[in-house]
Amino acid sequence: MFDARVRQFLIDLGLNNDRKWFEANRRRYEAELLQPALAFVRAIAPHLAELAPHFEASDKQVGGSLMRIYRDTRFAKDKTPFKTNVGIQFRHEQGRDVHAPGFYVHIDAAEVFVGVGAWHPDPPTLAAFRAAIDRDPSAWFVVRDSEPFASSFRLAGESLKRPPKGFDADHVAADDLRRKDHIAVAELKPEEIYGEAGVERVASLFRAAMPYMRFLLAAVELDA
Repeated sequence: MFDARVRQFLIDLGLNNDRKWFEANRRRYEAELLQPALAFVRAIAPHLAELAPHFEASDKQVGGSLMRIYRDTRFAKDKTPFKTNVGIQFRHEQGRDVHAPGFYVHIDAAEVFVGVGAWHPDPPTLAAFRAAIDRDPSAWFVVRDSEPFASSFRLAGESLKRPPKGFDADHVAADDLRRKDHIAVAELKPEEIYGEAGVERVASLFRAAMPYMRFLLAAVELDA
């Protein structure tokens, strides 16, 4: 499982973001980041299977839930080769692209957070979310404002300055219809992600987010 060493490794990587340093510290990477991350995925899998059985927790080193540490620098101004964060994503078995709602765990030197929902959904997906909110705003408000969810998560992401075409400015859910992202974020202290307690903490946040996730999934006709 994760411990304080993962944060120190990410700090050191940020200060030495080059291939020579990484190769010299590959054993550190494997012991302090890679293996703990894969162990975290394995430990969260039973919780996810109970809460949302259609989501996948894969501990494969390539193509699994752990996002690769190597950056794609082909079209980037920043040519540093490595990401300085841990990213773990749990995707829906029927919606494997980035537009489907999902679960996400993020660790870097400055912050740790759990994210749920859909970041930068494509136009059809975003339109489906807006249609679901417009169709039953009361149900949306119950999900958005429920105590377990609202006390841990904040809605985040980008929004339009005005309601999208086809929706009135005085719509009861105008603020949420303007959203371009449908994500919610729960920020953690670094130590909250460590050890078995970290797994339990993340599982509890996933549980609190399930009504929100079910609403988004239903909008795009996916089962939780």
